[in-house]
Amino acid sequence: MSRPASVSVVLPAHDEAGRLQETVGATLEALASFLPAGSFEVIVAEDGCTDRTPEIARELAAGDDRVRHVHSGERLGRGRALERSFRAADGETLVYFDCDLATDLSHLEELVESVRSGEVDVATGSRRLSGRRADRPAKRRLPSAVYNGLVRLALGSELRDHQCGFKAFDRAVLEDVLPAVEDGHWFWDTEVLVAAQGAGYRVREFPVEWTPRGDTDVDLLRDGFGMGGQLARTWWQRAVEPRIGRRSRLLAGSLLVVLAVAVLAASFDLAVIETMAGADPAVLGAATVLYACSWPVRGVRYRDILARLGHREGVGFLTAAIFVSQTGNLVAPARAGDAVRAYVLKARRAVPYPTGFASLAVERVFDLLTVLALAAVVLAGFFLTGATEGLRAAVDGAGVGDGLARSGRVAVAVAAVVAAATLAALVGIVATARSERSILREGVARLGDDAYAVRIGDLLAGFAGDVQTVATDRRAFAVVGASSLAIWIVDAVVAAAVLQALGAGLPLPAVLSVCVLAVSVGNLAKVLPLTPGGIGLYEGAFTVLVVALGPVSPAVALAAAVVDHAIKNLVTVVGGLGATVVLDVSLSAAVEESGDVAPGDGYGSD
Repeated sequence: MSRPASVSVVLPAHDEAGRLQETVGATLEALASFLPAGSFEVIVAEDGCTDRTPEIARELAAGDDRVRHVHSGERLGRGRALERSFRAADGETLVYFDCDLATDLSHLEELVESVRSGEVDVATGSRRLSGRRADRPAKRRLPSAVYNGLVRLALGSELRDHQCGFKAFDRAVLEDVLPAVEDGHWFWDTEVLVAAQGAGYRVREFPVEWTPRGDTDVDLLRDGFGMGGQLARTWWQRAVEPRIGRRSRLLAGSLLVVLAVAVLAASFDLAVIETMAGADPAVLGAATVLYACSWPVRGVRYRDILARLGHREGVGFLTAAIFVSQTGNLVAPARAGDAVRAYVLKARRAVPYPTGFASLAVERVFDLLTVLALAAVVLAGFFLTGATEGLRAAVDGAGVGDGLARSGRVAVAVAAVVAAATLAALVGIVATARSERSILREGVARLGDDAYAVRIGDLLAGFAGDVQTVATDRRAFAVVGASSLAIWIVDAVVAAAVLQALGAGLPLPAVLSVCVLAVSVGNLAKVLPLTPGGIGLYEGAFTVLVVALGPVSPAVALAAAVVDHAIKNLVTVVGGLGATVVLDVSLSAAVEESGDVAPGDGYGSD
């Protein structure tokens, strides 16, 4: 081609060997019917194909200088593949449509010329406007109507059909809106159109004749959930975030803290508050220092977990990363701190995301197994000594108020379920480790057999393999198990010190055994963030167990639960704030960036 093309047509191609040659030929013929020779090009945006699509694309490009081939050995996703090819294109008018030619090419001239002439900035075909003929089956038509209705309602779009694969863009306009587009797969079309409208560009939608050609690559279940999540994310970014400034966040956070304190205080009677006020400050200080000293042990344990997965890092760095992630879990919903730790490991030490999440899963498994084992030992002691009346009283919530009794019963039930699930998970890990089958990979394969599904299946299988690597290695299990035991014994000792600081007056063996059981059951229970009766599951479990087994007054037991939890959260937050300075990490930015972990961040990659 002697001069750069003015029109570039991109054909996104994923496993299109059966029709690529015909599609390219039909496209060239249609373009030549209304554009001068040398003014257009066709780019095959090959996207991680598993068939002969790459070879065919290379042959077509070699045989016709109007055809180009942009290769990708891994699946980028439809949106990212389009972006990559648009950047490589020569044209000032950028066009794309699907390789199946579901949209009749008789509309191609109208699509191209409406943008090329300067009439509009973006043009898109529509299967939902009057004057079109779209032969769509009901199982596709109904979800499409719901989806497009949600986009119009939530994102303020004026278009009727956002996902029709038949679009044209002015190059400058597309380059302007692409930085605001985050999705790299099916939602890309919608996000580009919404961004263009939001930026004030002229977007034209016109009716087209559309006929389905074979099976679609879109999986209604898998991709439907994905696009729904992207729709929610875009709504939040466009409708909510711009209205929430730093001052508003600070004010809202302060009000929530005041409200939480007010609700918590309202649930305590005067005796509880007086008990807290009468605590021995020297003992509480010693308990705080002891708990802070247990954090480097967490760093040692995490070092041993990562080392078994092939990544050797320093204890100081890992302790700081744990501080940041646990602080994130306290201040952000849905355990976002776990993703923050994976982000810190990736950003600061190039540890792949799947390995980071697998190491977190290993840590959680050992935590749950350790508290479960400690609880089992103490329970066995109670049964061997015949002291079971206290256990029955604890389950019944005897001796405490209705709110605490309800919270205690829920906590014990939740702890039992979590314990059973933990044991089942351990059995499953060991069983799958001894099997040559990859159950996760097979499960994902049932949802879809394209390269994208295979990629996700490989990621999940690799994740499970990492967990199994540590859980089924006897030496690693013993080393990590020993440090886990030390961590949770210190946790129980801190609770015992708090209880004594509040005047419980129990003999040392009794207070330790009671606190080991209370801390174990409380931590098993608080896996679920429930607050029956306004009391958290940890506080509820701790209080009813200490009252029944101590015996200790309800006021002292509840005060101990609250102060114990407060000390541990205080150490976590102070350590987390210090760690963000040491690691030069913004917690809010880390939470935001860690939420955008895509399958493209492949297993074992940098």
